[in-house]
Amino acid sequence: MFRVTRTSIVPSALLRAVRDPAAGAVVTFLGTTRNENAGRRVVRLEYEAFSRMAEREMRALAATATKRWALQKVAMVHRIGIVPLGEASVAIAVSAGHRAEAFAACHWLIDRLKEIVPIWKREHFRGGQVWIGPQQGIPEASVGRTAARRTSACGGRRRHAPRRGDR
Repeated sequence: MFRVTRTSIVPSALLRAVRDPAAGAVVTFLGTTRNENAGRRVVRLEYEAFSRMAEREMRALAATATKRWALQKVAMVHRIGIVPLGEASVAIAVSAGHRAEAFAACHWLIDRLKEIVPIWKREHFRGGQVWIGPQQGIPEASVGRTAARRTSACGGRRRHAPRRGDR
């Protein structure tokens, strides 16, 4: 299961997707909308994506992780559109023979997803909104020039809202 969706993420669906009789461990990660970021009161998050490319990149990440850690199965879902406080915007589930591999792979997968998968986040906070550039939860004003110049698999990091044709 590798999906970009406008609907709420159902963690039990990811658990079913990675169920395997050879798995002695299943590790999940849920990324949720928190109420504060960089000293600002967050109201909600909003995500946009180049969905087909995002799903393709998720599959490639899973294939790499499976080779690196001998995983049984991987599932990844990212929500787009408005994500209210407390709701999940991203979920990853990994099954493996042993817990060490499952934890390591899940950690690596969320970090790489945020680095390279073409998904953009707009943070709505009291008094304004901002597109978060490098997909790392850091408002652009906090990102140095070097990080802002780096490019990604989607043709460069965005410093503005994605154009309609990019979704």
